[in-house]
Amino acid sequence: MTQDQWELIEPLIPATKPGGRPREVDVWEVLNAIFYVLYEGCRWRGLPGDFPNWQTVYTYFRNWRIDGTWVRIHDRLREWTRVDRDREPIPSEAIIDSQSVKSAAMVSQAVGYDAGKNVKGRKRFLTVDTLGLVLRVLITAASVGEREGGKRVLNKVKKMQPSMSRLNIIWVDAGFDGNRFMQWVMDFCRWIVKVVIRPKERREFVLLPKRWVVERTLGWLTWCRRLNKDYELLPETAETFVYIAMIRVMVRRLA
Repeated sequence: MTQDQWELIEPLIPATKPGGRPREVDVWEVLNAIFYVLYEGCRWRGLPGDFPNWQTVYTYFRNWRIDGTWVRIHDRLREWTRVDRDREPIPSEAIIDSQSVKSAAMVSQAVGYDAGKNVKGRKRFLTVDTLGLVLRVLITAASVGEREGGKRVLNKVKKMQPSMSRLNIIWVDAGFDGNRFMQWVMDFCRWIVKVVIRPKERREFVLLPKRWVVERTLGWLTWCRRLNKDYELLPETAETFVYIAMIRVMVRRLA
């Protein structure tokens, strides 16, 4: 992370607790170490020696996951990025998609088999705006169906109110199609679901309206080796790494 990027993100870093021990570690270096783990895909214990102690780095990562700091930083940067692109801070449209990824051998919690993709592991449900910026992510077992996962991730977006007051249209693919799912979104979330279906007569690659945006976001995540496979024991940790990956993308754009 460059100096310009650090100056952008520094005001969003939580201050030390009052009355506690003064912070001795350089938070800039802690963030660099976390980004290193994300991008290179190494273990926490495998951090190079020029970073702070790995236990310290992991403690910051874990504490900020538990208290919601990563999500707050992510949401603020998303608003800034939208304004920087001459958009309203709050999106009016969102797109949903899922991605099944293999899990590591030692991962046992929330692991299932996706028969459609022939993948044993976990499934990422992403909700993004029309710029491809993540609103909310949900990590489940790969066996969870599209509509069930779609309801759960939209429920997380719904809980962002009133910060999602302008949202009114949800774009989905044929996997989320169905009267029950659409009825649930309209009744519970008060949003309209629009389905983008691939033309049956076309066998070659087709650039589908709105759909390509979320596919590009999934491609951004594959830049990070830690996300090419799910190595995390807890699904919540995997979700946090997705938010950190997007923080890295947005802070580089803004700086």
